[in-house]
Amino acid sequence: MSEIATINGIPQLGFGTWKRKGDEGYHALIAALEAGYRHVDTAQIYENEAEVGRALGDFGLPREAVFLTTKVWPDHYGAGKMMPSVHESLEKLGVDHVDLLLLHWPSKHGEVPLETYVSQLAEVYDAGLAKRIGVSNFTRALIAETETLLGDRKIATNQVECHVFMNNRPIADFCAARNIPITAYSPLAQGKVKDDPLLNEIARAHGVSAGAIALAYLLHLGIIAIPTSSDRNRAAENLAAADISLSPAEMERLKQLDSGARIVSPEWGPTFD
Repeated sequence: MSEIATINGIPQLGFGTWKRKGDEGYHALIAALEAGYRHVDTAQIYENEAEVGRALGDFGLPREAVFLTTKVWPDHYGAGKMMPSVHESLEKLGVDHVDLLLLHWPSKHGEVPLETYVSQLAEVYDAGLAKRIGVSNFTRALIAETETLLGDRKIATNQVECHVFMNNRPIADFCAARNIPITAYSPLAQGKVKDDPLLNEIARAHGVSAGAIALAYLLHLGIIAIPTSSDRNRAAENLAAADISLSPAEMERLKQLDSGARIVSPEWGPTFD
């Protein structure tokens, strides 16, 4: 396996833990670490930070060997709420800092002013509890305002839904112009990639899975991706995407799959670009 490239210090391919709870989540992460993942993504709302921490502790890698991300849920955006929630997350994870801390979504229905929770994110960063800070599911307008509020503190990434069927170009291009990389969640379109004829055609040509081609496509675009799987072999297949070299012609064909087919859009979320 090739060494995983990094963008803004973030390993370009990581292991997502959404829906990986309890013992199943613990064992899925152990398998991912055994496969070679060294970038782990969790969140307060996933209800698995304790399992992630236990798996990392039991696996026994040095702290600096694993890039660890968690996200603050909007319920903790009110004045004075974020710092205690982050301390609780760190305790569950068994670490004294995370490598990346994200605002998981903008405030629900915009109930909490952006300045209220971005200023608290800055306080967490200044306290050394996160090496990097960023956002998730933020629109262009919210990113621009967040940049102003953060001053000289950098937005390390904007984590958004992104996959071969929805390249999310408006926000991806906007962020690229600001040197803010995109991190793709649901990079396999929640399993839909495995049934696509073109992905399977190209996968056969490379002797890999359709999922690995879908991930390689994102990596070629300079996007960070955090696939997840409870299957040990599938997790290893996903990680192998870093070794796949797609031709310009294959990339052009894959770009044609982008239909803007968004999967995640809660009613309380922002109006996406």
